[in-house]
Amino acid sequence: MTYGNVLRQEIKASGTTPLIGIYDMYSASVAAQHYNGFFVSGFGFAASYYGLPDIGFIAWPDMVAFVERLRGAFPRQHLLVDIDDGYVDPEVACHVVQRLERIGASGVILEDQKRPRRCGHADGKQVLPLEEYLEKLELVLASRTDLVVVARTDATEEADILRRAAALAETDADVVLVDGVRSVDWIKRIRRVVGDKPLLFNQIAGGKSPRLSLTELTELGVDVAIYSTPCLFAAHRAMDTALAELQFADGRLPEAGDTGEVGVRESTELLELNISRHHDVREALSA
Repeated sequence: MTYGNVLRQEIKASGTTPLIGIYDMYSASVAAQHYNGFFVSGFGFAASYYGLPDIGFIAWPDMVAFVERLRGAFPRQHLLVDIDDGYVDPEVACHVVQRLERIGASGVILEDQKRPRRCGHADGKQVLPLEEYLEKLELVLASRTDLVVVARTDATEEADILRRAAALAETDADVVLVDGVRSVDWIKRIRRVVGDKPLLFNQIAGGKSPRLSLTELTELGVDVAIYSTPCLFAAHRAMDTALAELQFADGRLPEAGDTGEVGVRESTELLELNISRHHDVREALSA
């Protein structure tokens, strides 16, 4: 069994598979206590690693190194990796996909945007000609062995959305994603167009898509839901609040432990779970 096939089987199972967006090793450590699947978010990685917006700053060696660290610490979690447009060049896209598969990624998302790219829920997105994207996608599909490949379109014109979704469903991609879907009605229309192909839905706080529960998504025929930024945005709010309270308390730290505050003991105990000698990769893949 491979990581790709483990994720593929879960996608085929009943219900909607949630994958939680993580942005660094610590956020992944917390998320692993609640969910068995991670989405390696480009938005979160650009923000945490570079301190920059998700508009094309990510260098592929940085993303590959991050995924390698994740897999070493979390042998049981699904790892669906955002590779944007494959870092522009089709040859680079294929190289990155093969590298990611070798180090244990479960899957990748490849989008059809052209540069300058944008977050999927931002304005001003532009897409490659469909034929050019399909050529890149086919090369990526031929480069993988068992890795799950999600074909993503960022089209914004209504007719183009349906045309591209139908074309992506005809490929050997495992899953189709139309990013920035604006309504439940449009989820239904896309579901009809892609037929039996698994469908992925991206939810991001403050984004263009409706906020839906997993139960609602299952009823709409959505197979996978990625939550790009819950950890990142929660950390933003929590850090801002903690530092404001520290300033108000004249620099006196809150009591840790029984009060619910995280202290050095709680943090260390969490991180000790990531030490590789405690992991059995074979058991993780057969579970």
